[in-house]
Amino acid sequence: MAKVIYDVIIIGAGPAGLTAGIFAALRDMKTLIIGKVLGGQATTASIVENYPGIESIDGYRMMKDWERQVKNDGIEIKYDTVEKIEEDTEGKNFKVKTQDTTYECKAVIIAHGKTPRLLEVKGEEEFIGKGISYCVTCDGPLFRGKTVAVVGCGNAALKAALIMSQLGEKVYLINKDDRLNCFENFAESIKSAENVEIIYNSVIKTLIGDKMLKGVEIEDVKTKKKKKLEVTGIFVEIGQIVDTSLIKDLVKLDKSDHIVITNRCETYYPDNDKKNAGNVRHGIFAAGDVTNTPFKQIVVAAGEGAKSALQAYNCIHGIG
Repeated sequence: MAKVIYDVIIIGAGPAGLTAGIFAALRDMKTLIIGKVLGGQATTASIVENYPGIESIDGYRMMKDWERQVKNDGIEIKYDTVEKIEEDTEGKNFKVKTQDTTYECKAVIIAHGKTPRLLEVKGEEEFIGKGISYCVTCDGPLFRGKTVAVVGCGNAALKAALIMSQLGEKVYLINKDDRLNCFENFAESIKSAENVEIIYNSVIKTLIGDKMLKGVEIEDVKTKKKKKLEVTGIFVEIGQIVDTSLIKDLVKLDKSDHIVITNRCETYYPDNDKKNAGNVRHGIFAAGDVTNTPFKQIVVAAGEGAKSALQAYNCIHGIG
């Protein structure tokens, strides 16, 4: 049997990866998508209300629709974990390895996104989409007029708290430290918001609820005193994790370990490559939250997915 060589392998089955697959199909490229799970963070959004042309949709359903479109376009999707990416000995193609299989391709698109840090509290997974959210832009409107908690002390947490102060009845900002670690103007805005209560030196210990979240028990990290708060929603803003260990020796990363890309979603050779440092990296592209693009939204990831596939086609065929 002849060895199969894909035109492009896309790593990640979220908005960026699936859109890259759709546009790869438009260019009639033989394409494989490999992702750990369908949809990435988008599937955790109980309601998506900011995607053009769609007034409101469940995040999981949205990603299932995209998956169906990709498959209807003839694109293979395998749910697996990529363990290694390497160039072949001639430097023309790439080998993408999972635990059991090695695939070969002419170009790679990195689009596996990033994942939010979890509270790591018992029952957290049970309440995802049922009170716990990691995206205030996605789910904030669902808690209009309600009491919620925001966990975190950085800019992202304060931004979420400010948004919810305008939508919700009351906002508890739960901060494990004794100060806010954010821009001064954010801190001033939060402190002046009448319906925001900052709770310092505290962490969430217990989630309270049955089918839906109804409250939390928090603990003061210094005194160990506990108290309960009645909330219908928690927005977790304690940072996100981007795993670029697969390609850290292949492409340039910024200080936050995001992949540095051009406006065409091309990557660069890493700084430790004395021969090629600073030059655009042939054959490896990146899109979505894993890149240094500052805006982490479904529509942005989708746009980059489209660009990465189109540029991969240009690269393979020597265009431009």
